[in-house]
Amino acid sequence: MAKKTTTLGAVADINVTPMVDVMLVLLIIFMVITPMLQKGVSVNMAQASNPRDMQDADKEDAVVLAVSRDGKIYLGSDQIKDDEITVKVKDMLANKLDKTVYVKSDTGAKYGVVVTVVDNVRAAGVDSLGLLTEKRVEHRMAAVPTTP
Repeated sequence: MAKKTTTLGAVADINVTPMVDVMLVLLIIFMVITPMLQKGVSVNMAQASNPRDMQDADKEDAVVLAVSRDGKIYLGSDQIKDDEITVKVKDMLANKLDKTVYVKSDTGAKYGVVVTVVDNVRAAGVDSLGLLTEKRVEHRMAAVPTTP
């Protein structure tokens, strides 16, 4: 007696397990890499309605000073003291044609610390000083007609 064999056709179900594995690996990679992409120190900058665009602040060789909420001063990602600002900024700008320095400050930073940083940067002989802010996002609500 001959044995009857049946062949199974193509499976119509999609196996999503490999896709989920790949997506989870990509998610983990992006979660690890994203904080490393931000150069310098992260501060909660003040918001302005009419900020000026400063694309040069994102350049790799831009001189950016940050003032944190607790009054610490950072040049790039290195913490410095306020009396070191003038010398270090002069050294960084010595061989550059564009002598622009950018200052970003936390909204909770003391005004006196920010003024000290700006004063010391000006003493370094910079051509221009940019104060970095974030653009204020205004939420406009649609007008709802009222009936009398």
